Amino acid sequence: MSDSTSNIISTILSGLSATVTAAAGGIALTIVLSFVAGLAMLSRSRAVRFVSRVYVEGFRGTSEVVQLFWLYFVLPALVGFKLVPLFAGIIVLGLNHGAYGAEIVRGAVQSVPRAQREGAVALSFSPAQRMFRVILPQAVVEMLPPFNNLFIQLMKSTALLYFISAGEITEKGELLRPLYGSQLALIYGVELLCYLAIAVVITVIMRLLERVLAKRLGREPPPREKAFAKAGVVT
Repeated sequence: MSDSTSNIISTILSGLSATVTAAAGGIALTIVLSFVAGLAMLSRSRAVRFVSRVYVEGFRGTSEVVQLFWLYFVLPALVGFKLVPLFAGIIVLGLNHGAYGAEIVRGAVQSVPRAQREGAVALSFSPAQRMFRVILPQAVVEMLPPFNNLFIQLMKSTALLYFISAGEITEKGELLRPLYGSQLALIYGVELLCYLAIAVVITVIMRLLERVLAKRLGREPPPREKAFAKAGVVT
């Protein structure tokens, strides 16, 4: 391996920790906001539903890049306090994808069969007991596949942190471009492999979690042949 190749790989990998930190922090915040806003949209209170809907539509309907610029450049000019780039990125990633996740939560909760709700009422469960002991355990299993996609999308969005110099993979690669212009294929190839590796890790974790929670509910995963058939794969 030549010195230039080794330097390119090591430099890009030095941004891996920032990318993983931003993705993990963004995912954690996304989960919290998704459940808070998603359940709030099902509240009996019009005011609560209105506030949650404003949040969801506001962040889904505006550019993630502009949101990042607002938080990192505009907010300090207004309040005189500047956030650390990586922390600002985590907040924007969480706020933006939490808005999408809220719809996932709302839809999954509403997809729980009505008979389950009626059974919980017949058992004299309180509204909180019905939600946390009957409805959510079933809804969470339905949320996992779309959340898997959402988390991968969030991870790929960490590349936007390049605009505020957060030190992640994309920024490291762009710093190499003027020095190694003849090796752009290697630079961007290494970046693609890094993002792919993180996406695979997220998918594996989510698939394992899905299987564990499904078994707790007594739902056995579909046989291998049926899974392939649903995917349109001929074995």
